[in-house]
Amino acid sequence: MHQVTGWAAATPGAVPQPWTFDRRDPRPHDVVVRVTHCGVCASDRHALAGRDPAAFPLVAGHEMTGVVEALGGAVDDLAVGDRVAVGNIVDSCRTCAACRAGRENDCEAFPTLTYGGEDRVSGGITQGGFSTGIVVDRYFVYALPAGLDPAGAAPLLCAGITTWSPLRRFGAGPGTTVGVVGVGGLGHVAIKFAHALGAETVALTTSEDKADAAKALGADDVVLTRDPEALAHHARRFDLLLDTTGHPLDLAPYLRALAVDGTYVLAGIPPAGLQIDPMSLVVGEKRIAGTGSGGVPATREMLDVAAEHGIVADVEVLGPDRLGEALDRLGRGDVRFRFVVEMAS
Repeated sequence: MHQVTGWAAATPGAVPQPWTFDRRDPRPHDVVVRVTHCGVCASDRHALAGRDPAAFPLVAGHEMTGVVEALGGAVDDLAVGDRVAVGNIVDSCRTCAACRAGRENDCEAFPTLTYGGEDRVSGGITQGGFSTGIVVDRYFVYALPAGLDPAGAAPLLCAGITTWSPLRRFGAGPGTTVGVVGVGGLGHVAIKFAHALGAETVALTTSEDKADAAKALGADDVVLTRDPEALAHHARRFDLLLDTTGHPLDLAPYLRALAVDGTYVLAGIPPAGLQIDPMSLVVGEKRIAGTGSGGVPATREMLDVAAEHGIVADVEVLGPDRLGEALDRLGRGDVRFRFVVEMAS
């Protein structure tokens, strides 16, 4: 065992403070990573506000970039000093059908999450990336392509893969029209990827002051949805709508805006159930799909495409002593578009 410093909430809702704790010594297939940057995700905020005191102290953070510090004896394709990235999954059963298909995020036994999960080998609860170091099985450690800024690249390990996966799965590309609902932490990365894939990319937002920002990100068009009738002018326009908002939207106008065989993908998770008019799906033979993170092959592909097109998140970088401030501002929507904690500071 070796000690690292993390920024942990001691109890539900507490402001994260420095906390010294143990990481496991590297097993043969492990990589010891010195974390340099870790993105701040809405799910971190929800986890740190959790209701189960037994889950605390809790070190959150699941979108990391860093540098290899040490290697297990069986790792021969990385070297000390290499730049790497780690996301929100650090293990899975690797034997179920989903894992064998490279969709470890859909592991039948449930994947081991970067924090709050149970170590499948040695037991104990995993702690996340708001820390000076982490130990991860090589299979879930990604080489960080040259040219990608480590601060801007960190959120790609959650926001990036969460939006890349459905864009890829549902055929975003030349000749298709993709609507990204919400221009925030997830949505702004989705716009960049949809544009890079060659789709006509449309941002749908209630915020008029985000229209210019969306176009700068790569959107070909912006639809302001604060007016409930706005989408009526876009009937059957979209092959794919990617909802990144996490809000309980009235789906009816969005489903009417889908083309025949169109897909509405839920990436943000609303706090309440969805109410759907069945006829809005039957007419036009549309579908609603969910998405959450992505498997190892998809994450590798996403990082390669990001490097090819120079895609990183638009970030505000803070020191770990301001993590509490970042979480508070994130809850108020006061960020464009993603906070990243520079752990080295």
